[in-house]
Amino acid sequence: MSGHSKFANIKHKKERNDAAKGKIFTVIGREIAVAVKEGGADPANNSKLRDVIAKAKANNMPNDTIDRGIKKAAGDANSVNYEVLTYEGYGPSGVAIIVDTLTDNKNRTAANVRSAFTKGNGNVGTPGSVSYMFDKKGQIIIDKEECEMDADDLMMLALDAGAEDFAEEEDSFEVYTDPDSFSQVREALEKESIPMLEAGITMLPQTWVELTSEEDIKKLNRILDLLDEDDDVQAVYHNWDE
Repeated sequence: MSGHSKFANIKHKKERNDAAKGKIFTVIGREIAVAVKEGGADPANNSKLRDVIAKAKANNMPNDTIDRGIKKAAGDANSVNYEVLTYEGYGPSGVAIIVDTLTDNKNRTAANVRSAFTKGNGNVGTPGSVSYMFDKKGQIIIDKEECEMDADDLMMLALDAGAEDFAEEEDSFEVYTDPDSFSQVREALEKESIPMLEAGITMLPQTWVELTSEEDIKKLNRILDLLDEDDDVQAVYHNWDE
């Protein structure tokens, strides 16, 4: 998996999220609610909740906001009716796009996602139409500037914990895991106080699409921006080689 850094895309996404903290906090708040409903409010006994808390901290969500979200979800568990829905489709020039959503109104979400694709000259496809071009992996991004551990020691720590691959890029270390091993690898790094810029389950493209037309780039960014603004959208994956 080495050789093609995702850090540029991650940074771009993070900068855009930093400009709209309310959006990312809403996204994480819903994930907390679902995790609590599925596995309870105690992170010690709920690995999914531990993963969401780690994601919240990586996005600078205050501890009291996290705690409030957990308590609210625990006291309100019966009213949490979010549904996980995934949409797949194509943007300009055949760029493959996967959209993960968490919604309490699937008609609204479906309409918004279709509208975003349409406005960027794309189209929503059938389930499975593009996901076969991606691999589902756990991904942990570590900013080199923030990490005090030597690269070789970090790699051994990650691999010993169960990681599949480790890559050193220009400005980051990237750890990849099987989805089932993600939690244990993340927790092993957390125990050693490794600062994580991003940590989550992601969809990694097997191949990349380059866009040479300015018009296509503009249209694809239109789709991505509209999806990014939608509170129901949890994550967007694509194979555009930015």
